[in-house]
Amino acid sequence: MTDERSTARPSGDPLFERSLLEIGIPPCPEILIRIMDEMRKEEPDYNRLTNIISADVALSAGLIKTTNSPYFIRQQRARSVHDALSILGLRVASHTIAGIILRKAFPNTPSMVRFWDASARTARLCAWLAQKLDFPEMISGDAYTFGLFHDCGIPVLMGRFPNYKDVLGKANQSPQGTFTEIERSMLKTDHAVVGSALAQSWWLPEDMYQGIRHHHELTVLNQDSGLPKISQLLIATAHFSEHIAQHQLGMDMTQEWPKLGVASLRTLKIDEEDLEFLYAEAKQVVAGTK
Repeated sequence: MTDERSTARPSGDPLFERSLLEIGIPPCPEILIRIMDEMRKEEPDYNRLTNIISADVALSAGLIKTTNSPYFIRQQRARSVHDALSILGLRVASHTIAGIILRKAFPNTPSMVRFWDASARTARLCAWLAQKLDFPEMISGDAYTFGLFHDCGIPVLMGRFPNYKDVLGKANQSPQGTFTEIERSMLKTDHAVVGSALAQSWWLPEDMYQGIRHHHELTVLNQDSGLPKISQLLIATAHFSEHIAQHQLGMDMTQEWPKLGVASLRTLKIDEEDLEFLYAEAKQVVAGTK
């Protein structure tokens, strides 16, 4: 494979293993394991991959729809799963497939529907911003995946802790401490650690699951933090995307933007003039009409 990064089965992290066992993180779906097994071969068989994916009608339709989404600039349009794999490339395709499967792993309750709708909106905005900002390290497909997965620990904890909605409310509105510090003080764990463990076990690359693990920490956006630049860009893009959605929709503002907004804009090299332009341009993306 010419455009893929090697992927090894994650192991050896005690916190990771404990999160999987104690919190009840959904295991990597069998279909994703089969896809990744084929993709890791020296010469992946596109026809075999097409057959695996096409056996799930909803998955194949979702992959084609995402490939043709206006949030990704593609010269070609996919008419089949094989087209989608060729257009996206195997790495981006695998992340897209994981995102499509993710929602199916949790109960379809009203609160979960609202959560996934918000996650999809954030993912759209992340992909759109990746195109607008044009950092060579960050492609729109990866930004979309990060936007969809960065809070994936939340539905896990909702299913595990009956009082988690109260925890979320306190963490969202507290001006002191980080979001995850408040979660840990009440639950002994947090959605960033759990989400990182899920992303790692579902074969997302290290720059994504490291970004998920640290996305509420202000210090990781410092140049000398040691976190890869792509992880910093993904974190900043996700926070800015959530802020844009809250700004456009007149939603209650959380305390995350006051804590992380300045550092996020600095990381993304966005000034005040850029900010007003992006607010205006983002309206159709927030509404899902672009």
